Amino acid sequence: MFDWWWAYLALGAAVGFIAGLLGVGGGAMIVAALAFIFAAKQFSPEIIIHLALGTAMATIMFTSVSSVIAHHSHRAVDWRTVGRMAGGIVVGAAGGALLAGALDVRPLTLVFALLIYLLAAQMLFGGKPQPGSTAQTAAGANAAAAGMGLIASLTATGGAAMVVSYLVRRGISMHRAIGTAAAIGWPLSVAGTAGYVAAGWGRAELPPYAVGYVYLPALAVIVVSSMIFAPAGARLAHRSRGAVLKKLFALMLFLLATKMLVSFL
Repeated sequence: MFDWWWAYLALGAAVGFIAGLLGVGGGAMIVAALAFIFAAKQFSPEIIIHLALGTAMATIMFTSVSSVIAHHSHRAVDWRTVGRMAGGIVVGAAGGALLAGALDVRPLTLVFALLIYLLAAQMLFGGKPQPGSTAQTAAGANAAAAGMGLIASLTATGGAAMVVSYLVRRGISMHRAIGTAAAIGWPLSVAGTAGYVAAGWGRAELPPYAVGYVYLPALAVIVVSSMIFAPAGARLAHRSRGAVLKKLFALMLFLLATKMLVSFL
């Protein structure tokens, strides 16, 4: 069950450290790394990318809790906005997971890799979202939330960058937008995880200790180690040039996505 515990431990440590250092969740890195580990474990090629996506989404469900608590303690969460967007986020995230489960492995790998290229390009070249003043409507907020939830679930990311950009353009300050996005990420991850469990339920190709498309041994070790190493990354963040480190992380995402395309296609 835990024959690759050292790889899960190292992956969780890296993700936790990067999350603390750069403020990004590392879901994309988890998916790419788990895909290679699951291939090395000789899991069925038909479910490797699905299992990696579902397991990565489940890790966000646990690791986002501490972030939400921290932002709430600093009064940086707009709970009214969270309530307005929660329904759309849940529907979009669950739908994205079910859609991922229905897609063949090759197009799903291609979709994931292309979206990671876009994420990395945004980190390398994108500027900060510009403040706007367009008021939110309940219908507009839910429609936008559903779209963001679907994309975030398909890529097993918390969708924070999309949510922050949307909220800032709706007149919410950057500080509160970040905290609110962290809070929105939790129901997103719960709905996405439920969707991946449902999509993979009963698949004959699944390995032991998998619940749908969530592989429990990897989930347990990654969550524990990421929570241990996140504070170390946060401490280093105050002594380092974050912009340079963020660009290095983006380059690593480019390499991981390229390697995944070469390996699976």
